[in-house]
Amino acid sequence: MDQLGFVKGASSQITKDGLSKPALPQKNAYARLVQKHHSGRFRSYLNHIAQKIQLEESSLNDSNLDVEPSVKRGMMREALARNGLNAHSYSPIQTSQLEQPAFVGFEKLNEDKSQVFANRRPHERDPSIGREGNREAEEDYYVKQPGPATDLLKVSDALGGRVTLNSLRQGTSLQKSSGSEEKDEEEVWKNKHKKRNKCPANRDRADEYLTAEQFSMDLPAANARKTSHLSSGQIQGESHAAVSTSCDRKNRNKPTRGKKKNVFEAYMSKEDVAAGLKRGELIQGPLRINPKKYHEAFIPSPDGIRDIFIDGVVARNRALNGDIVVVKLLPKEQWKVIKPDGSDKETEATHESDVPEELLGTCLPREPVKGDAESPDVIIEAQFDDNDAENGQENSQNVLADDIKKLSVDTSEKVKDAERGCALGAKQEDVSKVNNPRLLPEKFLQRTAKVVCILEKKHSRAATGFIKLLADKSSELFKKCAMFSPVDHRVPRAYVSLADCPPDFVSRPEDYSSTLFICRIVDWREDSNFAIGQMAKSLGQAGEIEPETEGILTEYGVDFSDFSQDVLECLPQSLPWAIPPSELANRRDLRKECIFTIDPSTARDLDDALSCKQLPDGNVEVGVHIADVSYFVLEGTALDQVASGRATSVYLVQKVIPMLPRLLCEELCSLNPMKDRLTFSVMWKMTPEGKILDEWFGRTVICSCVKLSYDHAQSMIENPNRVFGSEELPPVSPQHPVDEIHQAVLNLHQIAKHLRKQRFIDGALRLDQLKLSFTLDKESGMPQGCYIYQYRDSNKLVEEFMLLANMAVAHQIYRSFPQQALLRRHPPPQTKMLNDLMEFCDQMGLEIDFSSAGALHKSLNEMFGADSYAEARKEVLTTMFSRPMQMALYFCTGVLEDETLFRHYALNVPLYTHFTSPIRRFADILVHRLLSASLGMGRPVRMRKEAIQKQADHCNDRKMASKRVQELSADLFFAIFVRECGPLESEAMVMGVLNKAFDVLVLSFGVQKRIYCNALPLTGFRFENVGKKPELTLLWEPETPEQEADPQVITIFTLVEVILTSDSGPLKYSAVLKRPGQEK
Repeated sequence: MDQLGFVKGASSQITKDGLSKPALPQKNAYARLVQKHHSGRFRSYLNHIAQKIQLEESSLNDSNLDVEPSVKRGMMREALARNGLNAHSYSPIQTSQLEQPAFVGFEKLNEDKSQVFANRRPHERDPSIGREGNREAEEDYYVKQPGPATDLLKVSDALGGRVTLNSLRQGTSLQKSSGSEEKDEEEVWKNKHKKRNKCPANRDRADEYLTAEQFSMDLPAANARKTSHLSSGQIQGESHAAVSTSCDRKNRNKPTRGKKKNVFEAYMSKEDVAAGLKRGELIQGPLRINPKKYHEAFIPSPDGIRDIFIDGVVARNRALNGDIVVVKLLPKEQWKVIKPDGSDKETEATHESDVPEELLGTCLPREPVKGDAESPDVIIEAQFDDNDAENGQENSQNVLADDIKKLSVDTSEKVKDAERGCALGAKQEDVSKVNNPRLLPEKFLQRTAKVVCILEKKHSRAATGFIKLLADKSSELFKKCAMFSPVDHRVPRAYVSLADCPPDFVSRPEDYSSTLFICRIVDWREDSNFAIGQMAKSLGQAGEIEPETEGILTEYGVDFSDFSQDVLECLPQSLPWAIPPSELANRRDLRKECIFTIDPSTARDLDDALSCKQLPDGNVEVGVHIADVSYFVLEGTALDQVASGRATSVYLVQKVIPMLPRLLCEELCSLNPMKDRLTFSVMWKMTPEGKILDEWFGRTVICSCVKLSYDHAQSMIENPNRVFGSEELPPVSPQHPVDEIHQAVLNLHQIAKHLRKQRFIDGALRLDQLKLSFTLDKESGMPQGCYIYQYRDSNKLVEEFMLLANMAVAHQIYRSFPQQALLRRHPPPQTKMLNDLMEFCDQMGLEIDFSSAGALHKSLNEMFGADSYAEARKEVLTTMFSRPMQMALYFCTGVLEDETLFRHYALNVPLYTHFTSPIRRFADILVHRLLSASLGMGRPVRMRKEAIQKQADHCNDRKMASKRVQELSADLFFAIFVRECGPLESEAMVMGVLNKAFDVLVLSFGVQKRIYCNALPLTGFRFENVGKKPELTLLWEPETPEQEADPQVITIFTLVEVILTSDSGPLKYSAVLKRPGQEK
């Protein structure tokens, strides 16, 4: 680091081909550093660090656990990082090019700039920032390096200082090779098969297994069997009882001679857990594992302030992402210190799809129609989802690894001054005070905990990944099993039987190096670093659309199997089907009315239609007509059971996984034009300004006169005086002229504008994020192009009337069934993240009113101009504001005593539900049944409130999984598009600044990417806070020897040009900043 504070690059070592020369060995760099800073203060600082590491490893060493190297490596990295050390000295990058640890506060003492920071490779991504590296590569490399504790000892010895032996235990144990790990596991494998079908008398193993019954709930067996050629030699576990939780134990902690030491703690008994929860000693919640840093996990805090941190795989105790767990808080001295300079970024969990959909403008892509001879390209168009408007905004892209906390530059000047004092050579006791959790107020601490019980295994326990041979070829284990490495690092590696692998895998393992497999985790023992897996099937080559898609569906427990014969027998058997005369007699006949649908052009499941009839008194009759799916899906049938299990259709870029058989969702229930269809209608008598004068609910029969697309409706809105010819529209019923349909659309548009204006006056919130749509090649299905979907007046028209119908039905069923109504609530934003966001806006000089949803909406939409920079800044803020939003939830009114909890934050209404999409949401079918019963038209409600709440919980789970699958499908297609059509250039706006990287929103594609300084041709870079704003100054390498280094300042809201390029790994791509002066 030079006198100006720049981190220097290795430009002096760069060869002509752009690669840097090997740096000096790590220990030499330490020795040089020691020679320059041979002082008592430095020695005491090292001792302080050693003591801190000893304290943080004590929970592990007390039980002398035999922990997997990756686990200990993560713990050691965090221990070092928390104490001011760069913990990445044992990165998978080659030894010669490691970044060497820099000690906080000693930069200014070092006159030799190359000693504090190791030479870096200027064109390579810094692995220390938001890493997604291969765990196996890390662990294989890991055994070849001296541990950080060993380096610490060398430094201390050189100073004549002393580091305690305890502080080195971890570093020593970290040297263990993967081959020795496998040897350690061999006895476990032998014993497991020797005792097959026997259960030890002194131990209850039920909690360690995921039963077949549990698998059937998460991933139907039909999916696993489908086209599987890996059916022989299944791994068998010991006999066990079917148990739904993992909280039982019997004599787990009794010492056993010769028994292998446990890696994980035994789970607490159900009785102890229940008692602990009642006393408030234990906390229950869903586990969220950071997808960018798999050793970090979180559960929500009951107070809603700051998530509880679960540090490391051992503390996670075999729980997987999404599981409902019970945790026990650790002592305060082990809580995480939140560093006030913003360098401690991961204070909250990285959320996946936590932002509710009701805030969205557009959402679901519909299944494309391939093979249209007149349209060689298939456009995958976003579809309005009434979920979307209600949530404010769904975070449809992968949220960056850092949450809102990273935006906060300074949270306490007082604590910041204390750390500054440390950097300038403050007394030892001042350093201890800043880093000692006991001496800090709780506002600067994050509570940490460990998992003591898994209440419910929400994770499917299925994963996609790769298989490889074990490292130790001489072991017995090598002859019996292989190692499965999941793509998702949050899932453990697992031993799988070689009998389940392809026959030639052992002789030709290289042939399967890029083949994706599906594996199910069936066991994970307390004394094992690795899980036991069962291979389900081979998917195909990684990076191809169909194998990757099937892997995504399997991992998230989506049932994509064919419907069984029992289900199909519930459908009408005599086709073509006609409405029975007896049913017609019980319904209001609207078949002669001008009723039409507005959907994406590729939509097949048309479940909503609209009508607008002028009345003689100057008012209008507006109708929302929804497919009467409950007529076909009868309660208690096989069809009802499978629909309730699937709970939702899943929309991928290229296809739909339907909730119902296609005969229903595309034919009998779909409101296709010029076909008689059964519907459930809500009709209002309104003034032209949208004031409701009367309301009617009932079962109806309609005949849609035309299937309009959003483009058709938009053209009618934009051209009110134009006369549309029949050739410009899809087939139109001869009973209704085109101008009648056109006038109805215009009337609906005018009313919708009034309804929308009033909604936002009443305090609604909407956050429209950028959404990516694709055009697909009709033959190959590959992405040909992509574009940001435009949310227009035609979308808003449909949205307003769907929201109105949902709200009307919510009030109707709650009036009739106050204990059994299925509604949808939206909690306020997460307090801690919202506070961080408020602080960030204050630091950036943005006057945003966070007092209510309406105030936030008004601030966001009234403070910006109309120029391109203002629009880009609004997009960035919209993304930021989406992060604190919580997920909207289905619930049964009988289980919540406080009616204020029913409220919907984004819509700012007291009651809301889902009624308008029964073809693709099972919750809507339940609401239809409730509405029918409330009108005396159907069976009385027989479900108890507990059963309704259980179904609501399941719908919430499946909705969240569906949303995540949809996001991953879009990510998959975009990564393939970058690979096939890249590099792609785009303007981007900076939305977060770190000390060695910055995050951007790529405006042309709506994706968020992190740009690493070490991936750029820089001579150096400097991070600093200018006032309260983070700023990163980049010094670009001169293009010619005569030029000077070209500085570029990066701060939040800076507009930059980026290039998206495909990386070497399948489906990986990165963003690189264009050099200043090369922008368009």
